[in-house]
Amino acid sequence: MEFLDRLVAVLDGIVWGGFRVGEEQVPIAVIMLLGTGVYLTLRLGFIQIRHLAHGFGVTSGKYDDPNEPGDVSHFQALTTALSATVGIGNIAGVAIALHFGGPGALFWMWVTAFLGMATKYTEVTLAQHYRDVREDRDPEKWEGSVSGGPMYYIERGLGPNWKPLAMLFAVLLGITAFLTGNAIQANTLADTLNSTFGVPVWVAGLVSSGIVFLVIVGGITRIGAVTGVLAPLMAAIYVGGALIVIILNAGQVVPTFALIFQEAFNPTAGVAGTGIGAILVTMMWGVRRGLFSNEAGQGSAPIAHAAAKTDEPVSEGVVALLEPFIDTIIICTMTGLVIIMTNVWDDKHPTQLTLSSGDIGWVADQADGRINRSAPAPAEFRVQDGLPVVADPGASRFAWHDVRVDQFFTDAAQTQPFTGTIRWAERAAVGDDGTRHTSLYGNAVETGAPLTQLGFNKGLAALSPRLGDYIVLLGVFLFAISTAISWSYYGDRCAYYVLGPAAVRPYRMIYVVMHFVGAVAPLASLWALGDVFLGVVIYPNLLALLLLSPKVVELTKSYFERKPWVENAEAHRRSIEEKQKR
Repeated sequence: MEFLDRLVAVLDGIVWGGFRVGEEQVPIAVIMLLGTGVYLTLRLGFIQIRHLAHGFGVTSGKYDDPNEPGDVSHFQALTTALSATVGIGNIAGVAIALHFGGPGALFWMWVTAFLGMATKYTEVTLAQHYRDVREDRDPEKWEGSVSGGPMYYIERGLGPNWKPLAMLFAVLLGITAFLTGNAIQANTLADTLNSTFGVPVWVAGLVSSGIVFLVIVGGITRIGAVTGVLAPLMAAIYVGGALIVIILNAGQVVPTFALIFQEAFNPTAGVAGTGIGAILVTMMWGVRRGLFSNEAGQGSAPIAHAAAKTDEPVSEGVVALLEPFIDTIIICTMTGLVIIMTNVWDDKHPTQLTLSSGDIGWVADQADGRINRSAPAPAEFRVQDGLPVVADPGASRFAWHDVRVDQFFTDAAQTQPFTGTIRWAERAAVGDDGTRHTSLYGNAVETGAPLTQLGFNKGLAALSPRLGDYIVLLGVFLFAISTAISWSYYGDRCAYYVLGPAAVRPYRMIYVVMHFVGAVAPLASLWALGDVFLGVVIYPNLLALLLLSPKVVELTKSYFERKPWVENAEAHRRSIEEKQKR
């Protein structure tokens, strides 16, 4: 496992690496994402502002024409894509961004979302325009009647010579689907059930794998039907709970927003040691988690939107504008406000420190006030009367979620200080009296979904001491399941493009197995590996978006000059009248 962690760290540095400005490293991926978003926003005349209302109108269904090609309605395409984007990134991802980047990371998530609206519009419009529509296939069957996504607009839009890049994208996204869209969702769900109710992670993984299997075997029609119910339900429950917390803590709203803006441009220090003034670190974590949350520029959501019933690509593009708005600007903000307003983001809480846990690491203080989160693990770590014995200020310290633990106890009540040695190679603590411990206890920070859970619990404590647990648990369950379901479709479309229809069902079977594997694997390794593939897959997609942007401008201008939705509204009205006569 240590070898895997080191390998992932090296790959992460390559993918998310870049060049140095002063003492900070600027990731090339961040520049590409923000730069592409800025370019498309300007090229399309701030379309995310000018035509956001039209996107809501198309999504409402009043312009739907049932006779147009596709497998699902505009609403179902949006909810399928939202089910993939509104996921663990909204619960755990925001918490991780605040953990490493501080409150200012939320601001950079907003920036990513705003620019991402133009990016999402562009990639979905292209996916619709260049999609593969097969009239000889039955849309009621598991394989559907259309396929689309970046691999199609790379090959068809840029030409046959670009097919190797299209194939590379499909392979990379197919692997990404196993990780960010599947394994991480299962891992967070299992971790939350285990920390809340003590449910073994393998049991949680088995149950969630079974649910995912029952849905995805039905293909896009069943996926669209299920997500059409799940997405609105889960958003309403989660946002409703967050609004209650905000209302109960109304006096903290203005100070919280002030802190977010202040920390965005002049960060003091994240709880995990981003360091004073590390604005690029704060920005990086906001952008990374913002991308993971809304997926703008990643090229995944266009695959779901390509299945929408329409012959006007722009009509689905404006629907896609809503995704980053709903996902990040609304739902992620709710999570961030709950965590910051309740002051749990930098609090330490009584924690069982299981010495075999993947949440343990080693950190060391640096001369500039920052923290080295990849410090070498000592063979032995001495503790006297509960306090670490550290002679050198720069020596490695025992950490939980990359934040050092200051006191150790042998009991959960923290009344018996530990005296002895933590033998890291043995993953055990041996007391001076010879007693061997596989777990110690101490105050430690949380991150991921458990941190969000703490915020909801504290914020809703006046109503019920466990209400927050149940809201976050239900949110994690619905978000994780719906995200894994939607990402299975993304992955099987990639398998279909690369290997043909015969590969779809085997891909789905492997996908279900990977869901279970994700539930029992270490959280940190999964997130890091997911970040690697997430970073790699954006490059071919962003390149295609930039090269094909003139086509998007042409399609956009034509659509809003012709106003085809007027005719569609009439077709929709006639369709309803015919159904009523039957």
